[in-house]
Amino acid sequence: MRALTLVADRDLAVSDLPPPPPPAAGEVQIRVAAVALNHIDVWGYRGMAFVKRKLPIVVGAEASGTIEAVGDGVTRFTPGQKVVMYGALTCGHCKACLEGRDNFCENVGGLIGFHVDGFARELMNIPARLVIPVPDGVSLRDAACAPIAFSTVQHMLFDNAKLQPGETILVHAGGSGIGTVAIMMAKAIGCTVITTVGDDSKIEGVKKLGADYVINYRNDRFEHETRKITKKKGVDVVFEHVGADTFNGSLLVMKRGGRLVTCGSTSGPTATINLMQLFQQQYRIFGSFGATMTNIAESLDKMAAGMLPVIDTEVSLDDVGAALKRMESRQVFGKIIVHF
Repeated sequence: MRALTLVADRDLAVSDLPPPPPPAAGEVQIRVAAVALNHIDVWGYRGMAFVKRKLPIVVGAEASGTIEAVGDGVTRFTPGQKVVMYGALTCGHCKACLEGRDNFCENVGGLIGFHVDGFARELMNIPARLVIPVPDGVSLRDAACAPIAFSTVQHMLFDNAKLQPGETILVHAGGSGIGTVAIMMAKAIGCTVITTVGDDSKIEGVKKLGADYVINYRNDRFEHETRKITKKKGVDVVFEHVGADTFNGSLLVMKRGGRLVTCGSTSGPTATINLMQLFQQQYRIFGSFGATMTNIAESLDKMAAGMLPVIDTEVSLDDVGAALKRMESRQVFGKIIVHF
């Protein structure tokens, strides 16, 4: 079967691998249909895996597919059914897993496509408990954006930041995969959305998604513009994933008691913080990594109701290297999808 493997840093190859055996008890076999690219794929491509891993490794951290076969004891799924897969090998029996806090698993076996073989292969076996059904009416292309892009935002905004209807939110990098989703989810509950972009060509696109105000951070300081837009009151929530370049400025634009939720550090992982500002302004800062399986199901329900991902580019397995370089260039608006 065909698979996309990382054989060395920045060196991808389409490989011919043996197909998996029939699924074991409690497993399903999935025929992968679409893989959605994320910055975690870029990190892996660059060699930033944070822990030791063995190369070559099959890449792909977010995907959709159909059930090819089921193992003994599996009753929730049938061949041909559309599904998506959770992106971490959780244990399923620790306290966090039993409470549905999957991204807090105490015995996680690695992130799929990052530490262990990923989804960019024609067939794979996976425990059925890590598989989520796709609702009727949602395409496999769109569903591929649920396990990371949609669910990460769902977890950040509603589990962590507790975003409420009518609040004002600053969404950084509104043209990115998760930025586009954050705009849509915040606007759907009636929030005022301020967003940043790095290119004027993205302004019209984010406005169509629902952004009320757009700041090109290359032309204007987002801190100044956000304070001006809010009449110096500040925003209730900052959706942060850029990192060092924007973190301290994000604190400056929050109102007293504001909430900052972050899931990324694309521009760098290190920032200093004014502790007096932190406690005097009573800011609340949330680190958010991944999501739960419930968040994925919630995301798929939103897709079924009409909230669809923004697709930048669709490519074949042979063109993933060029697609990752496009992501590195920050020219992407929305998601890049890889089709098998």
